[in-house]
Amino acid sequence: MTPERYRYIAVEGPIGAGKTSLALKLAQLFDAEPLLEAPEQNPFLPRFYEDRRRYALPTQLAFLLARHEQMRVLIQGDLFRRAHVADFLPDKDPLFARLTLDEAEFRLYQKIWADLAPRPPAPDLVIYLQAPPATLLERVRQRGRSYERGIDLDYLTALSEAYARFFYHYEAAPVLIVNSEHLDFVGRAEDFELLVRRIHDMRGAREFFNRGA
Repeated sequence: MTPERYRYIAVEGPIGAGKTSLALKLAQLFDAEPLLEAPEQNPFLPRFYEDRRRYALPTQLAFLLARHEQMRVLIQGDLFRRAHVADFLPDKDPLFARLTLDEAEFRLYQKIWADLAPRPPAPDLVIYLQAPPATLLERVRQRGRSYERGIDLDYLTALSEAYARFFYHYEAAPVLIVNSEHLDFVGRAEDFELLVRRIHDMRGAREFFNRGA
């Protein structure tokens, strides 16, 4: 069962960090409801990776609208009936917008975000997964999703740096920062068990979990 103080856990990190796999395992272990980003349902995403400049704005707006619907589950109080584990943090959406949109598009996005951005309760815990960009790229290539073929090392490097800046200033919830380079939460049970123990034992507002090769 979910530790009582963790009714809402969000797993975050750049593409290839392992967010969804970890969120699903935690949801199963804690008998929680998984709340998943489902990027494959964004009709603009494959075109974005082929031509980022052209499709950045519709891609961001599609994610924003989807997030608005997903977060209604938490906003309407379902959080008190069952715990949730999400593989995204709504607060980070402008991070992608700032990275991909030009100035005029970003100003438009900010106006729409101000009106539509979901306002769920802050998570009880955020698990921020990190890994070197080269490792992220290798994982993306290994999973072989056709719509991710346009992802390159430069984009993952910029994205990783944007995440690092975001979480450097993030104070809305406790954060467990996990270096996932040498961790396999799906394939190695001992790795997952180590992380679960760290979740149960966490007491500070910001802690780190790192396992060497």
